[in-house]
Amino acid sequence: MAAQIKAWGQSLGFQQLGIAPADVGEAEADLQAWLAAGYHGEMDYMARHGQRRSRPGELIPGTVRVIVARMDYLPPEARPPAELLNDARQAYLARYSLGRDYHKLLRRRLQRLADRITAAFGPFGYRVFVDSGPVMEKPLAALAGLGWQGKHTNLINRDAGSWFLLGTILTDLPLPIDSPAQDHCGSCTACIEVCPTRAIVGPYQLDARRCISYLTIEQRGVIPVDLRPAIGNRIFGCDDCQLFCPWNKFAQPTREPDFMPRHGLDAPDLVSLFNWDEAEWRERTRGSALRRPGYAGWLRNLAVALGNAPASPAIRKALAERITHISALVREHVQWALARQTDE
Repeated sequence: MAAQIKAWGQSLGFQQLGIAPADVGEAEADLQAWLAAGYHGEMDYMARHGQRRSRPGELIPGTVRVIVARMDYLPPEARPPAELLNDARQAYLARYSLGRDYHKLLRRRLQRLADRITAAFGPFGYRVFVDSGPVMEKPLAALAGLGWQGKHTNLINRDAGSWFLLGTILTDLPLPIDSPAQDHCGSCTACIEVCPTRAIVGPYQLDARRCISYLTIEQRGVIPVDLRPAIGNRIFGCDDCQLFCPWNKFAQPTREPDFMPRHGLDAPDLVSLFNWDEAEWRERTRGSALRRPGYAGWLRNLAVALGNAPASPAIRKALAERITHISALVREHVQWALARQTDE
């Protein structure tokens, strides 16, 4: 049954599937220590479910195994990320966000896998999760043999790097468990050294409050002034720790059409994006993960990037037109950016 499930998963577009026990082991203590340190910032939902986050059997009673699947997402047609980061007048968006929302894509595929299992073996208990509930996907994926959590805390696969997404099926099927992956980071500290905001405070320790992905996506309020210059032109997420990880020389580009860049977002002009009104933003981000920070958050992030860009009349004009924006959050970041442009 396990072999058939894995074969079906690959036929549905997943690159690899593994089976983990319904127990994350030492990762539970690691989570509690991370929360106690306050590294989760405003992400109160990380603590809201108590131990159910680390105990799948308590989250979904009857769960004895977790089927974990990974899917490559790096688009082959996008402008090279490192090249884009060096072009301060253009915006950088995390590569997973360039196409359609991965949550829906992976969830649909996992549901189709569950339907196949039901058709072949009869009804069974299960629930699908793709960043949609309190599930510790990365520790479970490591236990399922899909990779290990690197010093940046992302999952790394020896044969595929880290440019992939994870989804899970919590199930009552007593499937055979796969062997856990071994850590192969060794003495490498590339991810720690290249993090723009020094969010990786130690090997395997991420302070989300300093992480650009958190600051531009999860945080709803003001971005700390001292961290703004380091954000550069990153307006939605950050990939630096992956870009410089040596294991990503083995990463494979995705073959999924839904992960291909839309609306020219693989290399967009900052001023053009900042000029989108809310209706245009809603239209161009429909079905995309880019909706998460909201329109005000979108403008906030772009204002920071514009403040970090080389001074130009076009940038000052765009910022000046937002100086009286209805959102106090947007106004504050616009004022900061204008001051930076004027100082230049």
